[in-house]
Formats: sequence, C-alpha cells, structure tokens
Amino acid sequence: MRKEKVLIITIIGLFLVSWKIMDFSPKPIKNTKKKKHGAVVRKISNDEILYIKLFSQLKIESFTLAPETGKYGIWANGEEVANTETFKIIKLSCINDSIEIRAFETVIGKFKHIKIASQDSLKSFRLKLISPERKPRFYQDNLLVTAEFGELKCVNEIILDNYIAGVVQAESGKRSFSEFYKVQAIMARTFALSNLQKHVGEEFNLCDHTHCQVYFGKSTEADILKAVKETRGKVVVDDDLNLIDATFHSNSGGQTANSEDVWGRKLPYLRSVKDTFSIKMPNAKWERKIAKEDWLSYLKIQHNFPVDDIDAKRKALNFKQDERIPYLEFNSVKVPLKNVRTDFQLKSTFFSIVEDGDSLIFKGRGFGHGVGMCQEGAMHMAKMGYKHTEVINFYYQKIQLIDLYKLSFFRDE
Repeated sequence: MRKEKVLIITIIGLFLVSWKIMDFSPKPIKNTKKKKHGAVVRKISNDEILYIKLFSQLKIESFTLAPETGKYGIWANGEEVANTETFKIIKLSCINDSIEIRAFETVIGKFKHIKIASQDSLKSFRLKLISPERKPRFYQDNLLVTAEFGELKCVNEIILDNYIAGVVQAESGKRSFSEFYKVQAIMARTFALSNLQKHVGEEFNLCDHTHCQVYFGKSTEADILKAVKETRGKVVVDDDLNLIDATFHSNSGGQTANSEDVWGRKLPYLRSVKDTFSIKMPNAKWERKIAKEDWLSYLKIQHNFPVDDIDAKRKALNFKQDERIPYLEFNSVKVPLKNVRTDFQLKSTFFSIVEDGDSLIFKGRGFGHGVGMCQEGAMHMAKMGYKHTEVINFYYQKIQLIDLYKLSFFRDE
C-alpha cells in the first residue's frame, strides 16, 4: 500500500512538471483585484514572467536554435517531441502555416505551436535567423513559437529582471556608470510593469523595438547585472501609488517637454524641466537643410497655414524656440511641431529656423520626444556623482520609489 502511494505521488509530481512546461499562453491579466473606486489593479511581483515578441519588425521564415546553458525540451501537442541532448541544433521553418522542426536532415515534425523550455535554474539559448539573415542573439529562459500568416512568431517567456538587464544593455550601451545603470533599470522595470497590457490582444506583453523598449537579448555586462540586482523590485509610482509612465528619450536639448505637448495628456510627474546636464552631450544639437519652397508648401497644404500673408510667411521662415513650445502659431492657426518632426523625420521638435538662400537651416536641439528622463543627461549626472535617486527625482516630479512587495501590500489595503 505504501509503495502504491509513493507511485501515485510520483506520477502526480511528473504530471505537474509536464503541465507547467506545456503551459503555452501568456497570462498578462492574472492576479487582478478591484479597488474601492472600481479600477482593476494587477498584482505584480519580483518574479513576474513576461512575454516579449522578438524581432518584432521582421517577418521570420526560418531560424536555428541551440542551447547555451541548460537542457531544453521541445514541446508540441502536449508532449516532448525532441530535446537538445539528442539534437544540439534544431532548425525551425514556416511551411504552409506550420512549424517544421528539423535536426540536420531529420524532420522531427510539423506543428502549429511549440514551446522550447528548460527546467534548469540557469538556461539560455542561441537564436540565429536564417530568413531573413541576421547575426545570432542569445536569450534567457524559454521560447514560444507560433506559425501564423506565413511567418514564425517568436515570444521570449522570461523572468522580469532577466528581461530588464537586457533592456538596460540595449538602451544604455556598454561602459557607462553604475548609478546610471540603476536609473535605467528602475525606469525600464517601471515601464514594463505599467505596460503589461500593451500587446495583450496579440498574446504577448511587449515587443522588442522602440514601440515598447529596445531588447536584443541577455546582458553580458557585469555592471549592468549588478545594477539590476541592487535595484531588484524598485519601481516608481505617483501620489496615488500607480506605476508612472516611465518614458525616456536620448537627449532633451537643454529642456524636457510637458507630456501634454507631445501626447495630449497632462501628467503631474511629466513636467518640463531645464536640463543643463544634456547640453554638451553627443545628441544635444543637430541641423537639417530643407528647401524653402518645400517647407512653405507643406505648411499651406498640410496645415492651412497662411503663407501668402507676409507676416505669417516671415514667422514661418524665421521661427525661433528659446524654450520649448508645442506649435508654430500665427493668429488662430497652429501647426503641431510633433507633426513637423514626424513628417520631416527630424530628431526633435526643439528647433529654430534660419534662412539660407533658397533653403532653410533647421537648427535643432535634442533627440527624441523630450518627455521624461533624458538618457544622456542622466549619464552626465551619474558621471558627476549624483545618486540614482537624485537623477530620477530631477527628471520626474511628485513621485516616489517603492518596492514591489510594499506596493502590493498597500494595494491590498
């Protein structure tokens, strides 16, 4: 009887382990709870699992995968169809809306969905795109692959801080300062957790491009890994204990922007600040030459700007910004500078215009939307000896740093 009980317990344990590996779908809205005012709040933890779409700007037709650390199993239709002990390198291709798995000349099978997963504590894999061809990247944790619309959708199932370390390296580069890495880690963590629903309809949380946060895979920098570990669980919240929109940009040009001037929504923690820390950094200034005729035609056709009026034309050709403003304005006509930036592919909206014969010189300052933290300014502050808390409080107003476990405690009240 005792042996039978042991056997039953063992079978149940094996079933639970297998069930965990076969759990394909992201769960971006689990652990929710309603506050008294009716808003749904998602409880989050230090060990949150995120689902990040990889190569989100590409149409992937085939790639190879090999383990870097740990043993991986390839799961499909509820069972393990292969593993990396038997096959060191596997090739996955999209064929007739199915995933064909090959190991050398052996076709393992064709499936609609697969999960490549490891139960090892340390696990990472090498992913090399074949079509389109790209350099290999290394990722931690697990991979979900789906065949849809003639391509492979690859989603990295990854522990929160493994992802954050990768984002910090992609967004900050190597050879920076530890206090800046701490700043970037806290802001990247806050952004990720406040945007878990951003792609929920597409069955992942975030993409790996600038639409969300840039992410090229695992971090290899010891200083970055240390900074992520030392800021574990740290996030930024507003006065109502809501995770802030932790937006950042490359360079402010000497002044950050108000959120409503860029996105139309006024947020108390995203206020314009004078930023002298950014003005001598690499992306502080730029220039662009545009034909005068093209500029005037654009204003007239796209924005109904009265370029035939001599005063309006003079203003359009000699536009000045000593401080950031959201519009080129004449009487009741407003031209949103954020539209100008997009339409002419300018580095920022913070520019002035100088006539140069039949051309105009756009003399610009900064790089990016200008809202929130200036990365180059924050780097300069870290170099000067400012602590990460001082940097964050400089760029964001009326905020506080808090640990996730404390945030969950207060939300339970």
